[in-house]
Amino acid sequence: MLQLEGVTKRFGGLTAVRNVTLDVQAGELLGIIGPNGAGKTTLFNVISGFYRPEEGRIRFDGRDVTGLSAHAIARLGLTRTFQIVKPFGNLSVSDNVMIGALTRLSSIREARAEAERVIALCGLGPHAHARAKALPIALRKRLEVARALATRPRLLLLDEVMAGLNPSELAGIIELIRRVHDEGVTLIVIEHIMAAMMRLAQRIVMLHHGEKLAEGAPGEITRDRRVIDAYLGEEFNLAEA
Repeated sequence: MLQLEGVTKRFGGLTAVRNVTLDVQAGELLGIIGPNGAGKTTLFNVISGFYRPEEGRIRFDGRDVTGLSAHAIARLGLTRTFQIVKPFGNLSVSDNVMIGALTRLSSIREARAEAERVIALCGLGPHAHARAKALPIALRKRLEVARALATRPRLLLLDEVMAGLNPSELAGIIELIRRVHDEGVTLIVIEHIMAAMMRLAQRIVMLHHGEKLAEGAPGEITRDRRVIDAYLGEEFNLAEA
C-alpha cells in the first residue's frame, strides 16, 4: 500500500530523515519508535505531504505521491493526526468532525451522517454537542482521531495519540485503535509507550538519528541489541525477558 524508497529530508545542515526505505502492506498495523529527535514526526510530515523530501520517492497504492500537497494526498485516502491536537475550539465536536468529512463529501447531509458514525466509533457520542475547547485531553485525542477518520482514510498515521493519558484513558485509546484497525484501516502508529506498542503493533520500525536502525516483530525488536542500546535500555530488556 505504501512504499518509501530512500526518503531523505533536510533542514539546512540538519538531516532529519536519512535514506529511509519502508514497505507497508494493506491491513497492517505498523509501529514506529525511537528517541525524541529521531525523525519520526518529520517522516510522517513527509509521507503526508506537509514536507517535500530532498531525495527519494513515496508511492501510495502504486501512485507516486512525492511532492503532492497534503490536501491532495488526504483525498487519495492517506491521512494523519497531529501530536499537538488543535481542534476548532469554538465549534462543537460534531462540527469539527463534519469539517473532516467535507474533504471527501460534498453534501452536508452525508457529511453529518458520516460525522455521527465516526463520533459513535470513537466513543464521543455524549460529547457531540460540546465545544471542542471544553474537552479534557483524553477526549481531544479521540476527537483528533475522529476528525482524521471522517476523511475516510485507507491509511491513517497516528502521531502519539496516547501521550499524556492515565492508565484508564490509555486502555480506552488502545481499544479505539483496535476498533479502527478492525474497520479495515491500515495504521502506522508513532508511540513512546512500549507496553502499548507491544500490544498493538504487528511490526515495529525503529528510527535513530533519522535512519532506520531496526525492523521486525515486537518480540524481535525488544531483543535487538541495537534497539536496547539506543532506546529501550537494559532495564526494559530484563523486565520483558
